[in-house]
Amino acid sequence: MFKGLTKGYGVLPDGPLNAAVGENVMFKTTLDPTPTPLQSIMWIFDKDMVIVMSTSADVTITPGFAVDTSTGSLELRNVSPEDSGTYTVTIIPQTGAGLSGGITLNVQVPVSNVKITTSSTDLMEFSSVRLSCSSSGSSPSFRWFNDSSEVTADRVQITDRRSTMTIVSVTRYDQGPFKCFVSNLVSDGTSDPVTFTISYGPENVTLKVSPSQKHHPEGSDVTLSCSAVSEPTAEFTWFFNGVLQSGTGPEFRLMNIQMNHSGSYSCQAFNSKTMRNETSQPLLISVLNVSVNSSTALPVEGQSLNLTCDASGSVFTREWMKDGLNLSSTDNITFYDDNTVLSLKNLSRKDSGRYTCRVINPISSDSSTYVMDVNYGPENIKISGPNKVSVETPLTLSCSSESTPTATYTWKHNGTVIHHSSEYTKDSAEFTDSGKYICEATNNITEKTDSKMHRLEVTGMYLVFGKDLSAKTSSCQHFPQFLSAFIW
Repeated sequence: MFKGLTKGYGVLPDGPLNAAVGENVMFKTTLDPTPTPLQSIMWIFDKDMVIVMSTSADVTITPGFAVDTSTGSLELRNVSPEDSGTYTVTIIPQTGAGLSGGITLNVQVPVSNVKITTSSTDLMEFSSVRLSCSSSGSSPSFRWFNDSSEVTADRVQITDRRSTMTIVSVTRYDQGPFKCFVSNLVSDGTSDPVTFTISYGPENVTLKVSPSQKHHPEGSDVTLSCSAVSEPTAEFTWFFNGVLQSGTGPEFRLMNIQMNHSGSYSCQAFNSKTMRNETSQPLLISVLNVSVNSSTALPVEGQSLNLTCDASGSVFTREWMKDGLNLSSTDNITFYDDNTVLSLKNLSRKDSGRYTCRVINPISSDSSTYVMDVNYGPENIKISGPNKVSVETPLTLSCSSESTPTATYTWKHNGTVIHHSSEYTKDSAEFTDSGKYICEATNNITEKTDSKMHRLEVTGMYLVFGKDLSAKTSSCQHFPQFLSAFIW
């Protein structure tokens, strides 16, 4: 088997020939076969060892070789490294001048068992690491690859006939995979890949807040997130105003945030491999608290009232709304202290409703609502019920009024208090129930009282000595001998 060629003075091809141990090698001349054997063929190994002598009379061949007497070509079987050397041939044809030439044979052991050894695959960034490549085979040549790219000399030292590679100041991008490629004249091989785990960081520690705003409404939920460039993943601790908090992990949640949550927050990242830590820049959290307070707990019609919008945090503007509609100054509405105070004069029941103060800054807004019920009355008292009823029949009188809160009621009959409720009832009316009824309504908040009068006449019959007498008129002359009483 020919592996390469060199010129052999016209009788042999170019060489050298390269062969692996155990192969067969053919030293093929450039001559065409002749019909009769060549007159003389002589092959010599390394200038002094005759391995083939062929003449027209006799052929002498060293075992392991074979010769073609029509071309002079030589075959060497099952080669070994000891067969490496220079082979020369001298040929005398039947006619013409003699020919001679030479060629070199290189027999090598094939490459095998290529592997990389290293002291450790678990590295720290900026440390150094040494990789050694070994193999079996003759005259190995070494090349190093990082993935599919051949390693250059940048930050790398290649020594020991290129079988050793040292990476100086390892970076996080030097994970690999690294492979060693070994070759010789007859074969090649590649090692299994070696991959490094490189620990680094933490660095670029970043703290973020969600929602992303500087001021947060009281009662809202806020999430702080911490991240860092680190291998392995960093561990996190949290600080509030410089004090270590109990929470760990990349998130720190503030639920139902209150004023006491306002302050400076920071997170610290720690790498358990590199034993390094780094702290984020502080993040200021400001809780925006808004409340509306009334100058009186019980507004009364005709009086005045102030609503004050108190807010903490950076406040730029305040807006007032009633029942969702913006308010502006009127005869009875005035704003003071940059809209902090809403003043209502001469309150009326129409002023009842939901008053909202909305506090605004360039980053966020919050609002608070005060529900106002204007107290008034009682007024427009009404009594419903009959002006005349028959004796011994049910009697019901009802009293109502316009009042907030609902009025309390007192009934008087001919000046005497008889009942405390909006409704006066009696199962069986009597003649003595006739007269003047007064319903008196009182509002305990406004401290006002009003009343209404209602007249009632009870009519009917008397049973005297077993006879029914009907009192149909105001005259007492019909049955004077039987009437014992008269109701006028």
